[in-house]
Amino acid sequence: MQILLTKVRLYLINVLLAFSACAFGQDFEVAPVLVSFNANPGENQKQTLTVRNHGNERQKFGFSLADYTVSEDGTKTALEAGSTERSLADWLNINPSFVELNPNEFTEVELIMTVPRTGFNTKWGMVHVGVAKEQTAADADKQLTTGVVIIPRIVVLVKQSPRSNMNYKGTVLDLKEVEGADRNFRSFEATLSNLGDKVLDAKVFLALANLETAEEKQFKPTTVSVYPGQLRKVVLTLPEDPQPGQYALAFLMDYGHRAPIEGVQILLNVE
Repeated sequence: MQILLTKVRLYLINVLLAFSACAFGQDFEVAPVLVSFNANPGENQKQTLTVRNHGNERQKFGFSLADYTVSEDGTKTALEAGSTERSLADWLNINPSFVELNPNEFTEVELIMTVPRTGFNTKWGMVHVGVAKEQTAADADKQLTTGVVIIPRIVVLVKQSPRSNMNYKGTVLDLKEVEGADRNFRSFEATLSNLGDKVLDAKVFLALANLETAEEKQFKPTTVSVYPGQLRKVVLTLPEDPQPGQYALAFLMDYGHRAPIEGVQILLNVE
């Protein structure tokens, strides 16, 4: 009985901690969370973030830069600022880097992009926004910091690509069917390859052509982002089961900018 009560207490404590974390995570907001610059080499641009304190007490907020990479499935992983070839760490400044807000108060923070004359390529990074917590003297000494640590809570993604950079180029590779008992309809995976130097916000969709009747169907597109140099694996599912017959199935990508629609196809037998 004592063991059961202990388990119940632990369960309730975990529930309360989870609830507190969710509630605490909603006590401030930042907008926008996607920021795009298009400054040409040698230009400066400014954009603003609006930070609002929804908490019931005065809070300090800090802003810090980080790099990030994008995996084949689109997962973004934060890295130390300045550690990647596409880093914005030397170009992006945040002013101010700390703010203090009363309950329901808001302020604007400037993001200042300074592009050198040699800055022809697309770059990206993220801004971590969070509550600024004072460190102890021992902690600050160990980490060689200024005595303030930022606990990341909201991430703002920042991209910079010159207007003069028109290097849009992508292709679709390696179409194959994905087997899985958990899927209601047939699913297919293709690899999107960004061969250019612009982030491609591409619409991808399936098209099915009946080889016997010549009837064609295009299905609802979804939008995915593919970064320069990235291979992005995407799975799309047919929303219906085709009638028995032979089909040509195409996985298509439309990334705009007057570029032709890219695609790859396979033959599909439906019994």
